[in-house]
Amino acid sequence: MKNDNEKGVPGPDIYGLSAAELTDVSLEAGLPSYRGRQAFEWVQRRAAADWAEMKNISRADREKLAGRLTLEPPVLLQVKVSKDGTRKFLFKLADGEKIESVLMDYRRDGSRDRATVCLSVQVGCPIGCPFCATGRMGFRRDLTAGEIVGQLLAVTAYARRADAGFRATNLVFMGMGEPFYNMDSFLRAARILNSERGQNIGARRMTVSTAGVVPGILRLAAEAPQMGLAVSLHAGTDELRDVIVPLNRKYPLAVLMEACREYVRRAGRRLTFEIAMTKESATAAQARALAVLLRGIPAHINLIPVNPVPGSGAERPAAERAAAFQRALTERGLAVTVREEKGVDIEAACGQLRQEFNNF
Repeated sequence: MKNDNEKGVPGPDIYGLSAAELTDVSLEAGLPSYRGRQAFEWVQRRAAADWAEMKNISRADREKLAGRLTLEPPVLLQVKVSKDGTRKFLFKLADGEKIESVLMDYRRDGSRDRATVCLSVQVGCPIGCPFCATGRMGFRRDLTAGEIVGQLLAVTAYARRADAGFRATNLVFMGMGEPFYNMDSFLRAARILNSERGQNIGARRMTVSTAGVVPGILRLAAEAPQMGLAVSLHAGTDELRDVIVPLNRKYPLAVLMEACREYVRRAGRRLTFEIAMTKESATAAQARALAVLLRGIPAHINLIPVNPVPGSGAERPAAERAAAFQRALTERGLAVTVREEKGVDIEAACGQLRQEFNNF
């Protein structure tokens, strides 16, 4: 790995490097191998955002590492706090682009059972689902692995100001963007955050959501079968899904379901299917179609009342219709729950993330 900083070119992003890669950087800088491991632990485990925080590394050694690496955390522009305790973070990246991340703290009565962070993988999204705020803003660019990891570390650093013992227990790659269109960076970030020397978040505590990118589903089964997979299905017929998930025109339901069956065979795990309930999708006809479509696939269905997105035109079904839709699915032998809504009032819920809020 060349010392690009000596030529005025930013070095590799430390957030996107593994402990082994940082060991190599340390050796190339003429330092002991353990210096790289120390730097990894400072950044990944302790969420250090500045070289000066690394107290057990001498100033001279820090300067050598800083000459070869970039340590530039995302800039926290704003935090919104929901009445339910959910927090939404607006970050500015090095090139000025902005992304959002969400912390959903499920801890009750002082227990530390679950704190979930929702991470973005792209600036915007290329899928273009009409009920999704991210899709409506269009696609800007992919995030690097370091930018994905940097979100979690910045959220952790923020949370530790009030709770020194805070650590995220679960990750969901369900923020801005389609993870399987940025597969290399997403998988690298997940492996770094899984590292025992870092956040040490188990793969089974990570879930990735896709709009139905078939090659990505098969690659996940081959390379990271322990991770949870959620497929944003939203409809049981091609006719409706072509409209609300434009990707369906490339990977229609027959192709998508075969990939899902193959995922189950390879990974040995059940899937989650997400259904955004609208007036058009929460019908008896759609319940019948979904029951046929999902027959024989070990799966759980998450029903998500569509969230308010200005200009989308999507409307939630009446409570009676939503209940009847859930009942129709359950009566056909499907495992169904209605997702607990978190952060709707601050536009932090499913489909509500975009690039900016307030005056930024």
